[in-house]
Amino acid sequence: MTRTARALMLGTALMTLAVPAVSLAQTGASPMQMHAMAQQPALNLSAFGEVKVAPDQATINFGVVTEAATAQEAMTQNAQQMTRVVAALRRAGINERDIQTSGLNLSAQYDYQQNEPPKLRGYQATNRVTVIINDLTKVGTTADAVVAAGVNQIDGIAFGLKDAKAAEDQARQLAVRALQDKARLYAQALGVQLGGVRTLTEGGGYMPEPPRPMYARAMAMDAGSASTPVSAGELTVRIDISGTYDIGR
Repeated sequence: MTRTARALMLGTALMTLAVPAVSLAQTGASPMQMHAMAQQPALNLSAFGEVKVAPDQATINFGVVTEAATAQEAMTQNAQQMTRVVAALRRAGINERDIQTSGLNLSAQYDYQQNEPPKLRGYQATNRVTVIINDLTKVGTTADAVVAAGVNQIDGIAFGLKDAKAAEDQARQLAVRALQDKARLYAQALGVQLGGVRTLTEGGGYMPEPPRPMYARAMAMDAGSASTPVSAGELTVRIDISGTYDIGR
């Protein structure tokens, strides 16, 4: 090994040994203090807080599917139907910013028979749209309006919250109370003195629910008919926490 190589290896080793010293200086704790902290008895516990809240927003995914002999004809028919659907949404009071195209597809359609090559039947065009409804009293009537305007595929409906912070904060408070109660119970059962919280971590939170199936009616509604019934129910907002408590005798 050359003198230069030995010098480089020695320098690297010195740098590696210096890193822990810098870390200890930054934390303000000596090696003995850190060792004592690691050896100190502790309680590692977890708890959760959960609240039920009524949704104030709905999201519907639906589409227009058309078939024709040529690709251009299938797309033209689809565009005409979707134009009527969007107009129906605006008449229902849906803002333009709450209407979003979520999928556009054109595919060839074939007929298959045994021992024969596939035979082109035509083309299928699909245009899917995601709509946010901020007035839950209009969910059923909006679904009926788009079906009457030309929607022939409804993928699902999901209910959610415009702002979940208040529900999450309430769940956090419940989670901390549950964790504190559990810590006091364990300390009492073990006959030890409960100290302060050493660490606290959080998980969970509000997650929008996945779309649930919602089936379009086969025929458009008469003007005097009741709208499609839709029940929003309740949403669950859950916060999970884990904490480490110091304990002493």
